[in-house]
Amino acid sequence: MGATRWRGGWWSAARACPSPNCGPRPAGVPVSLAILHSISLPPGEYGGDAIERLFTNRLDWSAHPYFASIRGLEVSAHFVVRRDGSLLQFVSCDERAWHAGRSAWRGRENCNDHSIGIELEGLEGGAFEPAQYVQLARLLRVLAARYPIGEAVGHEHVAPGRKHDPGAGFDWVRLRALLRRRRPHLPFASPAGT
Repeated sequence: MGATRWRGGWWSAARACPSPNCGPRPAGVPVSLAILHSISLPPGEYGGDAIERLFTNRLDWSAHPYFASIRGLEVSAHFVVRRDGSLLQFVSCDERAWHAGRSAWRGRENCNDHSIGIELEGLEGGAFEPAQYVQLARLLRVLAARYPIGEAVGHEHVAPGRKHDPGAGFDWVRLRALLRRRRPHLPFASPAGT
C-alpha cells in the first residue's frame, strides 16, 4: 500500500483511463475528503463501457434513449469501482475531478477542490456487491496513507436535495466494519445518522 504503488497521483492497482474532464486543484488545498457516488449507464445496466465512455467524452449519445438526457455532459471521477470489484482510475488524485458539482461539507464549499470522487457501479438507492465494499475499503486505506483524508461521505451529503447517491442501499455500517478490520484504523466518519 505504500508510496511505491503510486506514479504521481495514479495508483498502479487501478486501470488508468485518463479523462480530459479535470483541472488543477487550488494551491495549498489538501485532499481531505472522499465522496462516494453511484452510477450505472443506462440506469440499472451493469458491465458495459458506457461509464468509461462518458468520463472520457466518447459516449455515443444515440446508443440508448437515456443518453439524450445527459447529452454533452462533461464529468469525471477519480475512481470507478465496478460490480466485480475491479477498479478504474480516470483522474490523477493530485488533480481536481469534476464529480461533486455545487457542494459543501462542514462549511467548506466546492468540494471538488479538496476531495477524491469514487463512483460505485450501481443504481442510486440500490444494493452494492460485497466485492465493491472490499475494494472500496482497500482504496480508502491506500488514499488515507497518501493524502490527509479524514472522512468518507456520500454525494447526497455534500449536495443534499440535489443529489441522492449512493443512497439508501449503501451500507455505511459495513464499510466502517471493513475499515476497522485492518490497520491503520481510519478516522472516517460517515454522515450523521448513518
